[in-house]
Amino acid sequence: MSTTPQPATMVEVFDTTLRDGLQVEGVSATVDDKLRIAEQLDRLGVHFIEGGWPGANPKDVEFFARAAKELQLGTSTMVAFGSTRRPRGKVDDDATLRNLLDAQTSAVCIVAKSWDYHVTEALQTTLEEGVAMIADSVEFLNANGRMVMVDLEHFFDGYKRNPEFSLRTIEASVMKGATHLVLCDTNGGSLPHEVSAIVADVKRAVGDDAVIGIHCHDDTGCAVANSMAAVLAGGRHVQGTLNGLGERTGNCNLTTVIPNLQVKLGYQCLPEGRLERLTSVSHHVAEILNRPLNPQAPYVGSSAFAHKAGLHVSAIKRAKDAYEHVDPELVGNGTRFVVSEMAGRATIQLKAEELGLPMDGPAVNQVIDDLKRLEHEGYHFEAADASLELLMRYASGWVQEYFNVESMRVITDELPNGDFSTEATVKVWVGENRHVHTAEGNGPVNAIDTALRAALAEAYPQLDRVHLTDYKVRILDGATATGAVTRVLIDFTDGSRNWTTIGVSANIIEASWRALEEGLVYGLLHAAG
Repeated sequence: MSTTPQPATMVEVFDTTLRDGLQVEGVSATVDDKLRIAEQLDRLGVHFIEGGWPGANPKDVEFFARAAKELQLGTSTMVAFGSTRRPRGKVDDDATLRNLLDAQTSAVCIVAKSWDYHVTEALQTTLEEGVAMIADSVEFLNANGRMVMVDLEHFFDGYKRNPEFSLRTIEASVMKGATHLVLCDTNGGSLPHEVSAIVADVKRAVGDDAVIGIHCHDDTGCAVANSMAAVLAGGRHVQGTLNGLGERTGNCNLTTVIPNLQVKLGYQCLPEGRLERLTSVSHHVAEILNRPLNPQAPYVGSSAFAHKAGLHVSAIKRAKDAYEHVDPELVGNGTRFVVSEMAGRATIQLKAEELGLPMDGPAVNQVIDDLKRLEHEGYHFEAADASLELLMRYASGWVQEYFNVESMRVITDELPNGDFSTEATVKVWVGENRHVHTAEGNGPVNAIDTALRAALAEAYPQLDRVHLTDYKVRILDGATATGAVTRVLIDFTDGSRNWTTIGVSANIIEASWRALEEGLVYGLLHAAG
């Protein structure tokens, strides 16, 4: 008997972040944004990138034109999305099909009605014409040299109601040369046992004549589970989006389904060596779209492998896999130890090791004492990892030598027209040089930030890459009204790293200043390192 290991079964990954994903509320992407995301998806190694619907809007027309010239895809295939010909129309003069050809992609994906209810009610045509629309469109695109994938819209709803018609749409697609039949749970209402049974039926009917794919929405919270059920039933093509973006509750989250299939079930979804890029690509796309990633996202979230409970931390110190279902490094993430006033010596020591800080017994004790005192005052270091790191560095003897603030002043004036003007002045020492800068802003924090950056710009041009992304204020003791203690959290990014700092004071300006100053110090620390 041969002991040669067999190659893993391939499951194609089709990313639709640039089309379906951008239908999520509150997200908009420029053409430059879409090109940058496509580069990240190719870096990850997905098989197909659906770039958009050419002809639907000027942005997608420009995207495909620029993608053909500017993108150098090494792994992925660009796909243009569209629909079948119109009811009672002709393929030769159908604008949608012509736009698909004009996009100049080697592969196209067309959406087709596979639910009889949609054909008769939405399209207002006969079932025979519904099948002919699919057949004619696939044949036309295939004859023009395109790989043709068919997204069978509402397939599961249609199959439950009229399986005979749904299978006719599949037969028409295959007979005219479609390479992929993508079964879509468009309403997101199906459950895994239903998906499994229906995909198995389709697989028996199609055999190896075409690749069976799955496209799930997450309205029941089952998009990932449904996609896995489809693969286990014979599907070999999974469609989804980075970070689960998509309209309503989103699409199947590729950052979850890919490692589930590849790490847990042994399928080959990405090229060798690409899975460890998953976390960085996930965060990069979130940053481009200004859509903060859920910290508790499986595999790629900042809390996915974070540990706070003392029992967990102690166990991990002895056996790292005790509370981690996979090695975080497989997906490019890492173990993180969350520290609070309840932390013991083991937690602090593990956190120090994580940060690469040499800390002896007295330093560890100092950190524990500082944590208890500061969290009693209102600090919350679980939410401000950067401030925690600086606290630990100071306890270990580190001294911040980037700059020293002599003073800071903020003035707010009410103008004659009722508007308010804010001006900040900072006096800063950088080495032996004293800098005094004044700046205006649309509020105290913005004014202070602008003035401080101006003071530091010549010495530290790398701060140009550091940006504030969020500013959060919480009143800790509302009973004392305007004298209440205020907690300020500020989120920063330099494009590749994200961090949060904290400030606490009865004076909101002081709390903001402390968080801002620490955020810039942390940015300089890691830019230098």
